[in-house]
Amino acid sequence: QVQLVESGGGLVQAGGSLRLSCSASGLAFSSYAMGWFRQAPGKEREFVATISWSGTSTYYADSPKGRFTISRDNAKNTVYLQMNSLKPEDTAVYYCAAKLRAGSRWPGDYDYWGQGTQVTVSS
Repeated sequence: QVQLVESGGGLVQAGGSLRLSCSASGLAFSSYAMGWFRQAPGKEREFVATISWSGTSTYYADSPKGRFTISRDNAKNTVYLQMNSLKPEDTAVYYCAAKLRAGSRWPGDYDYWGQGTQVTVSS
């Protein structure tokens, strides 16, 4: 049974930082590209970042580019999202997702999802 478990969310002031983690089990982690998505209340789920199975290739949405960094540790079956210079508009539930082989910015392309972790940025 595949499980993706996010952690590290919380309440932070604008300008602060958080580091999200997503621990995977039940799949050949190093064969999967990983993605981070977020969903704010009343809005559709949106792409944040993706990283290739090897970790050598990353791609970001325009909004978090330059502030967020996605990384992975295949030995620990974990993907991370370092979020710096947080803004109130970053407030959302953040989800990690796994996609076999190449990454994608489209949620429908992903095979497995975590249950999400709440990030709230106060102004």
